Amino acid sequence: MTRFLPTPKSALDIPDTPDLDRMRRETGARLRSAMADRGVDALILLGNNSVVYATGVSWPLGDAGLSYVERPVAVVLTDDPYPHLFLPFREGAASESGLPADHLHGPVYLEFDEGVESFARVVEDLVPAGAVVAVDELTGAMRRAQPRLFRSGRPADAAQIIGAAKLIKTPDELSCMRIACRITDEAMVDVQAALAPGIRQIELSAGFMRRAFELGAMASMLEPIWQVMPSSKADGVWTTHGDLALPLLTTERELVAGDVLWTDVSITYQGYCSDFGRTWLVGQDPTPRQQAQFAKWREILDAVLDVTRAGATAAELGRAATKANGGTRPWLPHFYLGHGIGVNAAEMPMIGTDLGDEFDENFVFEPGMVVVLEPVVWEDGTGGYRSEEIVVITEEGWIPLTDYPYDPYGER
Repeated sequence: MTRFLPTPKSALDIPDTPDLDRMRRETGARLRSAMADRGVDALILLGNNSVVYATGVSWPLGDAGLSYVERPVAVVLTDDPYPHLFLPFREGAASESGLPADHLHGPVYLEFDEGVESFARVVEDLVPAGAVVAVDELTGAMRRAQPRLFRSGRPADAAQIIGAAKLIKTPDELSCMRIACRITDEAMVDVQAALAPGIRQIELSAGFMRRAFELGAMASMLEPIWQVMPSSKADGVWTTHGDLALPLLTTERELVAGDVLWTDVSITYQGYCSDFGRTWLVGQDPTPRQQAQFAKWREILDAVLDVTRAGATAAELGRAATKANGGTRPWLPHFYLGHGIGVNAAEMPMIGTDLGDEFDENFVFEPGMVVVLEPVVWEDGTGGYRSEEIVVITEEGWIPLTDYPYDPYGER
């Protein structure tokens, strides 16, 4: 199988093996700097990905119930280099954190009034009176106890602080992401080899998950998608925006020859995500029309990569993609041309979303930001073409984190 991404415009020193202690120090410093910039003295974090970023502890997502009742919680102070971490009971979790013993605490249950009352007493000891506090989520019990829990008044939005801190990745974060991508790519080799008429979508998922975890994946961030695309928008699932539906959940559907699959998966390594998207064909080679769609997709991608660099705006990338597609936006209306990635499978920056043109015009890329580019080419009668490429922004251009071929499509 042949790789066809163009030669990147610059190099960046990404370590083969991440230094996790250094990564925690550097991301912690970025987070506290973002807090200071916004005049926030303390963060209370409940969201799994926020806690992963703030503490460095990789917590595999639980099921829909346990992920809320039993989840880690973090308290971050601007004048303390170590976050306070409240962990559910899990073998080895405390030793993974690298935190001092007095910063590790037992579980808190913030869905319950009694749990919030107990947590409020802990916060009172950790956070000085009058401190400005921000929180990323509020449970019902926390809302009922706001005067007790937030003594200095209504809390600020921690999501804005976390988002600002995460925008630029450290070399060790990039190393974790590259390893996550390599795990995903290697696991996909076996999955694509098994692709044949008669196999079920869930069998593809099972094969991928087993191989990915054998290779070192730590959590699944996205249920694997192997979506069979309709030959016409009129034949597809109804949507409010009148365009294609994506993603649709995997089922026991058996694949048949000629099915066009849009794939999408994400796993984590040390809390950092991969993102994999390709278009596959079941049991046959692409038709000339499908080959032409792939060529158009490559033309769009190349046009975007030509302007991708530090100092470019999100709007410039969007305009390049639109121009290469003859004046029409080559992405799904409910998604984007591109998105960031890190401890979330999709995070800032976003390109071409309903945040609007003004946001895109004012968002300037900086070295160390990471973007997943995912243009879409559609023509009724073909099933369309979509793939994803992850690139790191550098001073001179970009470097790729993904390295998977486009089989069974041609080079151009």
